[in-house]
Formats: sequence, structure tokens, C-alpha cells
Amino acid sequence: MTVFIMVAGVFTGTHVWQETAARLAAAGSEALPVALTGLDAARPADPSVRTDLETHIADVLAVVDAVDAGEEIVLVGHDYGIHPALGAADRRAARIARIVYLDCGMAQNGVPALAAIPDRTLRAQLAERDRRTAADEVLAPPTGEEWQRWGSTAGVPDAALDRLSALAAPQPLGTLLQPLRLSGAVAAVPVTGVLCTGNGVSVDLVQRLVDLGDPALVALAGPHIGFFEMHTGHWPMLSCPADLADVLLRAAAGEGRRLLPPGAQSPPAHLRPFPVDVPEVVRDRRGQVDLYVPSGGAPRPAVVFVHGGPVPAGVRPTPRDWPTLVGHARLAAAEGAVGVTLDHRLHDIADYERAAGDVAAAVELVRADPRVDPERIALWFFSGGGLLTADWLAGPPAWLRCLAASYPVLAPLPNWGLTDSRFHPVRAVAHTGGLPLVLLRAGLETPEIAATVEAFVTAAEKSGAALELVDVPRGHHGFETLDPPEETRPALLRAMRSVIKHLES
Repeated sequence: MTVFIMVAGVFTGTHVWQETAARLAAAGSEALPVALTGLDAARPADPSVRTDLETHIADVLAVVDAVDAGEEIVLVGHDYGIHPALGAADRRAARIARIVYLDCGMAQNGVPALAAIPDRTLRAQLAERDRRTAADEVLAPPTGEEWQRWGSTAGVPDAALDRLSALAAPQPLGTLLQPLRLSGAVAAVPVTGVLCTGNGVSVDLVQRLVDLGDPALVALAGPHIGFFEMHTGHWPMLSCPADLADVLLRAAAGEGRRLLPPGAQSPPAHLRPFPVDVPEVVRDRRGQVDLYVPSGGAPRPAVVFVHGGPVPAGVRPTPRDWPTLVGHARLAAAEGAVGVTLDHRLHDIADYERAAGDVAAAVELVRADPRVDPERIALWFFSGGGLLTADWLAGPPAWLRCLAASYPVLAPLPNWGLTDSRFHPVRAVAHTGGLPLVLLRAGLETPEIAATVEAFVTAAEKSGAALELVDVPRGHHGFETLDPPEETRPALLRAMRSVIKHLES
């Protein structure tokens, strides 16, 4: 018989697993939610003893050791719960048949759970504190809408969210500040990742990061690792417990989508040819900026193309040499403008500030070039680079004649921890004045990104922004090189010519 040992996340106890556990039991399995010290009424903390990650690892080990030797154990960790789950599995690797990462990040040896907190402001505040003294304190639980700061509550009924708040317990800070210590034994245990798309992550997104060669993620393409998607928020045990039980049973059976290793797709999506035939233009490389300058002596307007991300550091070729960016720059040159590509340092969600500085510096370099008319500049953003539009939307300079974006992310996704940051184009669009906006919208965009685009369109219409929509109805995210439908070429030409027209007016 399969025994599911289930470890809940921050502020929560065994109560969150009740419905899923009942479904698993009805299917003939045993479900054992773990009562974590200080987080569950069944296991109160001893005020005289510090509660830390090792305390919770011991809680999980006690449940593992109580299971009969012949039973197959599937260890499920949700959110923070993956840290004590991994710590226990590392010490009992021979007893664990599979580890399920339920909508959580990749916990690393030597790294505390603090690194996985999505609220970046809170994370920074806690990181600055003295771990020796702060470890004796607790973090107050969220209530109501505050839960969104810890993950998307999409699909969770109001009554379940109220109950989550009512039963939430303060999180001992020692559990978040103490680094996870692994011997490496757990690496041999098969793994399943369950991604909740409402929280901003999909299997396709992970595959793209693997294709980019991110060393931290390449291992996810191993033969003993499978993935499932659930189209819900961060708490599937509350939003769709029956579906979660089904996924866990399938995971225990070894099912799940396998990722392809780097190079298995030849070429990977980001290196496939640009779908529009464009003439060759000599590249002029200036530091992190490449200029594609049409022939002719007079200063010309420029279109600066800003790649998306995050893109792992060390990826080769770098984004400014990807066919999508080079193709756009050459297309701009064919239409009479200087096409510009650049590399910025958006390597992690925490890097938006740095990337914004890189883009601003690149723009100033371009404007200072004698072949460029510094008063006629357009900016064109892609994908996750869409959040970088916020600064330009909030206070567009006079020389910025147009802002364009292709399949952009236009508001922080739930697990990015940027809700209160300045990188929020939906909020910034009300301040654009008369700045022309051109938005290429993918009809088959992922629902989570599509929601940010629709929110942006609504906000733009409400504020009277000069927004032009160019739709690619059968286009996916990254449609130019991923799987360009027939309407891609006319859409790209229409968008480019619209941007050029604004530069010439």
C-alpha cells in the first residue's frame, strides 16, 4: 500500500490536507498529514526550546519511522513544507519511494527557506536580522487578501480562505532562517513536481529554462523526474482537493511529463529562425549594445528591443544574438530606423531594478550615437521584460515617441513577490499621456500572463491611453520562433510599420 506523508507550508497545519487525505484513503492509500511543532494544535511548541527547521525535520522523521517497513512512502511537501520533507528524506532515503514538490521551489543544500519567501520586502527585512536572536521569534500569519502575498489564492472558496485564516498559526522564524543541510543521499529518490499555473509557473516555462541551459534546472530533465500541471492557485488542497488526490496517485505510479534535456530540441525555441525574411545588416557592437544601421548619412530614429527574462546568467548565445531580437532589429533597419538589441542582467526575478538600469544606460548610449536622432526613439519589450515598461509609462520623456511590447507580462505574477514594486505596468499606464502604445497580443497566451495583458488593456482604455492592439489569434507566448502561425508575418509587419510611423511623425 502507498502511504502519503504530507507536509504543509507556512502558517498551516494538518487541517489543510483533510479533503485530499480523505480522497486518497477512499482510493485505498493511507494519508498521514504531519503535525509540525508550533504550527499545529496537535503539536504545540515548548516555549523553553527553540523551534527551527531541525525541529520540523524531526517531526517528519517521526512519521516516516512509524510506517511499516513494507509500505511505499510518498513524501509530499507544499511550499515551505518541502524543506523539512527533504531534510527527512535525505536521512531516510532508502525508505522514500518518491518526493512530490507541490508548488514549491527547488530547496538547496545550505540555503534557508527564507530564500523561497515570495514577498521580497519581507524577505529582505528578515535577511538583515541577526539569525541567532530572530530565530526565537515568530512571524504573524496573514489574513484575508494578505494570503495573496504568499501565493495565488485562485480557486480557493471564500469559506476555505476564511478557515485558512482562522486556523493559521505564527511561523517560528527559526524554521525560515536555519539553512537546510543535505548529505546528498536524497538525490537518488525519484521526484515529481506539481506546478500550479495560477501561481505563475508551467511545465512549458520550466522546459524553456532547461533549454536555455540553466545549470540549476538542467537536472530536472533527468529520467526519474516527472511533472504535472494543475490549473489553479497555490493551495490546490483547498481549491481542488479531489484533483490533487488524483495527481498524487498518478505521481506515486510514476506518471508525469518528462522534460527534454538541453539540445534534445534542435534548435530550441529561442534559437529558431525569424519568420520574416529580412536583409542582412552589418552589426555594430558597442559594449552590451548592438546597432543595425541602415545605409545613408542622416541621423535616423531608433527602435531599441528589450529582451524578456529572467534569462540565466551564462546563457550562450546571449539574448541580443537570438534570432527573434536580431530579426526585429534588421526589420527595423529595413524600414529605415536604427535597430538596436542589448543584453541586460535580468537573471532572476530579484533583478528588475538592475535590469531597468541596464536598459536606461543602453538607451542613453544609443541616443548619444551620431547616427541616431536622439529625439526619435521607440522602445519595444518582450515577455518578462514587459514589467520594465513601467518606468517609461509612468513618466515618458519627450524623445520617446512610441512604446511597443510583444506577448508581455504586464503585472507581476503571484509568486514573483513584486506586487508593491514600481514594476507594475497596469498601474503605470494611466500616466502615459499621449505616448503611442503598440501591443502584440498572443491569442493562445498562458492564462496567467493573458490576465495581466487584459488588465493592462482595461486600464489603458479607462485612462484614454493611445493603445493599438495587434492580435495574433493562434499565437503562443514567443510565437515568432516557437511555432509561428500564418498571421505572424503580417502582424509583425503591421506592428513595426506602426512604430516607424510614430517615429516619423
